[in-house]
Amino acid sequence: MHKILFMSTPVGALSSGIGGGVELTLYNLIQEMQKRGYDITTVAPKKSYFANAKIVEIEGNVHIPAQTQGRDIPTIMPENSVLANMWEYARTVQGDYDLIVNFAFDWLPFYLTPFFSTPIAQFISMGSLSDSLDEIMNRVAQKYPQHFGVYTKSQANTFPFADICEILGSGLDLSLYQYSEKFDHKLAWLGRVAPEKALEDAVRASDISRVPLLIFGKIQDEEYWQKIVQQYPDAPMDYRGFLSTQDLQDELRQCQGLLMTPRWIEAFGNVAIEALACGVPVIAYARGGPAEIVEDGKTGFLVTPDSVEGLVDAIHKLPRINRRDCRLAVEERYSLEVWGDRFELWFKKLIAS
Repeated sequence: MHKILFMSTPVGALSSGIGGGVELTLYNLIQEMQKRGYDITTVAPKKSYFANAKIVEIEGNVHIPAQTQGRDIPTIMPENSVLANMWEYARTVQGDYDLIVNFAFDWLPFYLTPFFSTPIAQFISMGSLSDSLDEIMNRVAQKYPQHFGVYTKSQANTFPFADICEILGSGLDLSLYQYSEKFDHKLAWLGRVAPEKALEDAVRASDISRVPLLIFGKIQDEEYWQKIVQQYPDAPMDYRGFLSTQDLQDELRQCQGLLMTPRWIEAFGNVAIEALACGVPVIAYARGGPAEIVEDGKTGFLVTPDSVEGLVDAIHKLPRINRRDCRLAVEERYSLEVWGDRFELWFKKLIAS
């Protein structure tokens, strides 16, 4: 039985919602690899929790998410960095593991890679955001060309080492998402409430179309959220909070469509496949990962990036979508079994080498 050490994101505790889609990726991958007989231990910030998972909690100060920084911001480490403490722990126990998998989109793990004797797989959860990160990742990728995994080709193409990336996609435990043929006349928006997600575009589209918008997710930037509330006082929107998967899909499956409005190149978009799993069509800007997930006219609509008019037009076309096609697309391409096969193949290759 292979023993693998997962190294979590340092931006917040697991299950807090601060880590965004990488939290769902980590949780699902832990469950799937354990089902396949792998011994998985996850190192994460204090107060992290996942059901049915072995987690080593590490003290220290969390890091500022990379997506909130500019491209030319120098690499900064907080005092008593939780990431540094996590990797110091990994260094001391590395001999007990066949493989270490890094999920942190941060400079330090890439820099440390050559100093470890146990191989390190780098799963990159975002597109290019920082010049200093691109530089260190490119340097390490040239030395360890098989060790870099990403969600999508669109994401890989933002990096100078795109041609050597393993395209791994994402997956869901589909038993947790109940398909619904019936729906109400309302829309959903799901994600971290932060500027790069451009929630204001979805709110404006809801305001113009007068179709109510339910908002789900962690409010990461309170000032940004309050600005939207003040800017659209009459918009038919309702913030429903950061919900568990069970509670989320209960509400999500009753919606007519999901709006995805990221201002940046989204690496994947787990929220898209969560919606599709419930039979909910997705309207997304035609950029990044969502453009590889949504089949235009079949499982939703791809619209011109940053075009609120495009969102409104697509909202009016939602009745054309067969919700059964949405569920079938996820079953064929994004089940944990299909996704787990890709990851297991990658892990086996790295352990063997």
